[in-house]
Amino acid sequence: MLNSRITTISWCSMLSLCSQTCISNSEIISTKVRNENMTVTEILLSIILAAVAAFIYIAHRNLTYWQRKGIPHDSPHWIHGNLNGVAKTLTVGEAFTKVYRRHLGSGPFCGLYFLQKPTVLVLTPELTKQVLIKDFNNFSERGLYVNEEDDPLTGHLFLLQSQKWRIMRNKLTPTFTSGQMKFMFPTVVSVAEQLVETLNGDIKKSNVIEIKEILARFTTDVIGSCAFGIECNSLKNPDAIFRQMGRRLFTDRRHSNFVDSMIAAAPNVARKLHVRLVPDAISDFFLNIVREAVDYREKENVQRNDFLNILIELNKGKLKFDDKVEEKGLTLEEMAAQVLIFFIAGFETSSSTLTFLLYELALNPDIQKRLREEIFEAVENHGGKVTYECVNSMSYMKQVVSETLRKYPVLPHLQRKTMADYVVPGHPNYVIEKDTTVFIPVMAMHHDPEIYPDPEKFDPERFAPDEMKSRDPIYWLPFGDGPRNCIGLRFGQMQIRVALTYLLSNFEFSPCPKTEIPLVFDPKEFLTSTKGGIHLKVQSI
Repeated sequence: MLNSRITTISWCSMLSLCSQTCISNSEIISTKVRNENMTVTEILLSIILAAVAAFIYIAHRNLTYWQRKGIPHDSPHWIHGNLNGVAKTLTVGEAFTKVYRRHLGSGPFCGLYFLQKPTVLVLTPELTKQVLIKDFNNFSERGLYVNEEDDPLTGHLFLLQSQKWRIMRNKLTPTFTSGQMKFMFPTVVSVAEQLVETLNGDIKKSNVIEIKEILARFTTDVIGSCAFGIECNSLKNPDAIFRQMGRRLFTDRRHSNFVDSMIAAAPNVARKLHVRLVPDAISDFFLNIVREAVDYREKENVQRNDFLNILIELNKGKLKFDDKVEEKGLTLEEMAAQVLIFFIAGFETSSSTLTFLLYELALNPDIQKRLREEIFEAVENHGGKVTYECVNSMSYMKQVVSETLRKYPVLPHLQRKTMADYVVPGHPNYVIEKDTTVFIPVMAMHHDPEIYPDPEKFDPERFAPDEMKSRDPIYWLPFGDGPRNCIGLRFGQMQIRVALTYLLSNFEFSPCPKTEIPLVFDPKEFLTSTKGGIHLKVQSI
């Protein structure tokens, strides 16, 4: 009995001891857990604070770059830099013009912040020449995003980096000689005749025409025939597949404007992230078009003296990229990339220029009348026929086209990147560091009243021979200048002149209630473009 009581007491003592031990261990474990949770929280908080501190330090360092260099600049927004309002209320060209005017005369360039990236805005004709021509080897790249591996259609002539660009440029140059222009001329004339026929049909329904769309259909058909030997039929069918793709090139996007700006500001980072720009539908379309055209020409042994034929020859041969290494000929993707940029440049730039030109002729009937008289006289002097020599003989037409490109440059600025540190000649304190983006504000220069008095006035006399002799040609840059100027400028000029010859020979253009005066440019578009198209009254002569 006693033993049983002792045993019971012993068990109770042991249970009590165990209970106390468990409670004690539980408290220890709970304390450890709390300590570990606090440690994890503290670590996470430390990481976040460190990241924020690093971001603030980097942002501050980036956004005080020009201040530390002692270079004139505007105070930047901490996210948008000096482009606050772009894509909302301002075009890039308008934003650059404001900066240009504020700092003109302060030095060869001023500092500019593209988002948080320090860049250069050129202010003088001397530095413009250095960048584009004299020191081209140090500015041979545009510094724009190109990713041939993940996004092969970005690997075109406009974006290619220096060494590959040089080879491609040399190989494609024969497409744009004066001999080639003469060969393509009858095709352009044929499409211009279709343009007159289509416009005659349209004005029977309504003499108020949205002029940009019909001119885009014209240039689409021209580029399809001359470059690829394909009948696009855009004039007959506004919803033809090539015209649809032409529209989608400027409406379909993978990313927002802000994301596109970030890609442009940090192209190397975007490449590491394997970012793509060209939408799949557009990429697939051009790849299929090139594949089918190449297969057909090789199977049927078709030879045409056009852009695609040169690409096919490059596809068969070898391209020598330097003194030691030879690469295979162009791949299908590389061919499609060149087709894409030639298509964009061929239809969009010319149709935009023609649209702005007809708009100005509508507002300036005296200029329209004088140009029409020159056209009639030139055609009569060439036996009543529109020939290559005929359209090239019209000096006043050249002035009108040049003034249109002055007032409405399709590309509002040029872009280059320094390959090595560059000290501006005569300005030892002005150093452009390696890999810095350099902007040349074409729109701002074209609208500088010190260069072109009363710049908003449309005045073709600015490009009369005597006026041009008195002005530095570097002040007119719609096609760029130097080795990396627009390769297709001859072609663009030719189709504009042919279209003008046929349009003014058959129609008179004037404003209507739907004509926007003055024009409002679309801030979301990279190229110079209006928001709602341009409507004009069109009457048959």
